[in-house]
Amino acid sequence: MASKKTLKIREKREKRTRVKLVGTQEKPRLSVFRSDKHIYAQAINDAKASTLATASTLCKELAEKIKDKKKVDIAREVGKLIAERLKAIGIDKVVFDRGRFLYHGRVKALADAARESGLKF
Repeated sequence: MASKKTLKIREKREKRTRVKLVGTQEKPRLSVFRSDKHIYAQAINDAKASTLATASTLCKELAEKIKDKKKVDIAREVGKLIAERLKAIGIDKVVFDRGRFLYHGRVKALADAARESGLKF
């Protein structure tokens, strides 16, 4: 468990990046969260405080695709899935929100795969 000081630092870093980003219905905020085992992405309309689409390593659609793959490759699959789901509801532009995570590794892989699948950041 992280200490209170560490949690405050994380929260501060997250707020610092999020205060600059606002998602709308036409251009939602693509928020990324990663844990040790999983990675999650969701498109959020901040004006209505609603989630438009989600994708994660826990999705049943990805269960067979991500078996025996590395974490970066799994993040790419999640990026492709979130892009497909957003395209299906007619959204092709998003604002990327990395949260408290640095833009490299799994977060970068997810973003690149979403871009390759047709999303514009």
